Amino acid sequence: MDGHDRLRLQYEIAVLQHQQSLMELAIHQVHVIRRRIKRRNQRRFWVRPWIGRRRQFGLYDQLLVHELRNEDQAAFKNFMRVPQEMFDELLTRVGPRITKQKTNYRDALHPGLKLALTLRDLASGTKYRSMSYGWRVPHNTISLLIPEVCQAIIKEYRDEMMKCPTTPEEWRAISDKFMEKWNFPRTCGALDGKHVNCKRPSNSGSLYYNYKGFYSVVLMALVDADYRFIWADIGGMGSASDAQIYNASELKACVEGGSLGFPDPDPLPNDNQDMPYFFVGDDAFALRPTMMKPYSLRGLTRPKRIYNYRLSRARRVVENAFGILANRFQVLLSTMQQQPETVKLIVTACMILHNLMRTRYPGMQNQQLDRAENLGRDYVPGAWRSGFNMQDTKVVSGNNTSSKEGKKQRNLIKHWANSEAGSVPWQDRMI
Repeated sequence: MDGHDRLRLQYEIAVLQHQQSLMELAIHQVHVIRRRIKRRNQRRFWVRPWIGRRRQFGLYDQLLVHELRNEDQAAFKNFMRVPQEMFDELLTRVGPRITKQKTNYRDALHPGLKLALTLRDLASGTKYRSMSYGWRVPHNTISLLIPEVCQAIIKEYRDEMMKCPTTPEEWRAISDKFMEKWNFPRTCGALDGKHVNCKRPSNSGSLYYNYKGFYSVVLMALVDADYRFIWADIGGMGSASDAQIYNASELKACVEGGSLGFPDPDPLPNDNQDMPYFFVGDDAFALRPTMMKPYSLRGLTRPKRIYNYRLSRARRVVENAFGILANRFQVLLSTMQQQPETVKLIVTACMILHNLMRTRYPGMQNQQLDRAENLGRDYVPGAWRSGFNMQDTKVVSGNNTSSKEGKKQRNLIKHWANSEAGSVPWQDRMI
């Protein structure tokens, strides 16, 4: 090996030694960074001490169970927005769905605590981080258990408490109730939509931004004569109108396609003219044989004002249902921070609980409702109207035009309501 080759070999050895030194230095720096990250992320507590004292000082184990339940049931109902008996029923039926197994690391949360915390959140709309201190449950745990409990309520009660009728007999029973209580014939439900505030979903642009100037999802619901929700479409984007959501809904396709099970047309009371069964709504909807709406306020004659008054008696049912729903579950009046799918779960659970209240305790919420006194002659606004409420959806015009059959049918009802066959004694005084 001559001198030139020897120098080249020494140079290559030096380069390899330098690269090895750099690699060792890089590995050392990686270990240093990892140790720093580990120290920084190392938990000070596995469970914070004040959370660990949940059973001694938490709201559920002390305030609710031992104090309100035993000493003041009215305060219990006010705090939870449900009577004690209904809470016990919910816990019995929903509890098995939300019970978790105990692990070696920690005890599972009691299903009663999960249910109580969820009901209180629905009733108040308080932020999770604020609730965590009183209930002694971490806010990130609350964000997981509330959708879990809502989903359990929906699975347990939906088929029982929020089932849309499918047979002529079921629809006729609803129609008879509307006629008995609200003096409007052939009505199979009152339809309306409301905005539910939410934060802007990521990558949604302005799709959820409504004409009122905030982000929302739309709740469209069909209500029977006893203020119970029988069908709902939840999750429509806030920029959409009632008509857009209804026109794209399965409900409209079924009712106009004849597959919803409406009874065959039959004569109105004391009349011989066949009349189809229909829903009632406001100006947002197109006038169709399956949807009756008011006459335009422009150039109203006395018979048309009578018709509008009679229709409003039936249509106010859905407004009242929304009113008592939002006043009992005030999470619907807050700006919900969840994603639209979770908002849909929460709103559905609220409606099912509302229906459960109307079924188990039908007289409990009646002071919140509009009511007619003196055999229907005097209208008394419900208490829900004095508080905050969900915002109405926008009424739009365009392709949402009336049909000739719908106009003809509305005129027939107008004539019936103004005739001896269908008039009520107090209607002239109410217009």
